[in-house]
Amino acid sequence: MQLLMTPARLDEILEKLPQMNIAVIGDFFLDNYWILEESLNEISLETGKVAYQVVATRQSPGAAGTVASVLRSLDVNVLAVGFSGNDGMGYDLRAAMTQRGINLDHFITLGECFTPTYTKPMLRTAGVEEELNRIDIKNRQPMSPAFEDLMITNIDTILPQVDALIVLDQVVERNCGVITDRVRKHLTRISLALPEKIIMADSRSHIGEFHKLGIKVNNFEARQIAARQTDVPLQDVAQQLYQTSQRPVVITQGEKGILVCDQQGWFEIPTIKIEGPVDVVGAGDSVTASMTAALCAGATLREAAVIGNVTASLIVEQIGTTGTATRSEVRDRFCQKFI
Repeated sequence: MQLLMTPARLDEILEKLPQMNIAVIGDFFLDNYWILEESLNEISLETGKVAYQVVATRQSPGAAGTVASVLRSLDVNVLAVGFSGNDGMGYDLRAAMTQRGINLDHFITLGECFTPTYTKPMLRTAGVEEELNRIDIKNRQPMSPAFEDLMITNIDTILPQVDALIVLDQVVERNCGVITDRVRKHLTRISLALPEKIIMADSRSHIGEFHKLGIKVNNFEARQIAARQTDVPLQDVAQQLYQTSQRPVVITQGEKGILVCDQQGWFEIPTIKIEGPVDVVGAGDSVTASMTAALCAGATLREAAVIGNVTASLIVEQIGTTGTATRSEVRDRFCQKFI
């Protein structure tokens, strides 16, 4: 593969990351892992069904929290804009975010809402964990106008303090999370008014409704937005998306790597091959986080995509957790694979 940067250039970018301030705006979930020991299974006398026995738990910030955690592991300063409920899961989420050094000055507690939570039962058999059916807690009623007012105020307040905004729209149900239609339109207004401000959006279901913002999508989402058939080259799709937004386009392709497009045209970064088991949870979020941080530090989009690929290769090796990657780990992996 063509070497797009030297170790010295990588160091130049990585050394600037602790000076960067990035706001992560969106849906912060609690990733709540229950470790179930199969050898301790019991049969319920009341139902006759298996009663799983929890022997350990672990909690970590998920969704927007994953993005924030990866940024913090890269020593980027992070401001969180979002909410949790006034419940036990919210306590655990805020504690996990505080422990990682995420700024919660603009992260609010809502007594009338659940803390969005992904509970992940992990059945451990002979020391190996397998994820069972996930249990989701989400809010399924639209957020109030007062909540939207507060989110918009918080975004405007932190805007002068940060080098970039990362927008993570995780909730599928329309207007039931942080990124409502109204908040999304406000972000477009900010991007048009401040074209030099780096804004990168990622959305589980509504990415085609983000306008004039940089976007990170997977290859399936990209084709849906562009209304293209599967036989059209993905490079053409990327160029169409860029022409529409005039902002960076990042398309993740799983094992095929990352395709990026900006004013210099499209470019493809092959994936880094990993031996052994992998866990892709959080890989896409790590690309969003590390690429945005690199762009803030002066990287080109192509250089940022290399750093995104390297970071994702570290994340997928961490099984059964939302992983992190330090700057030294990124540099070591880069030198191991490319030098």
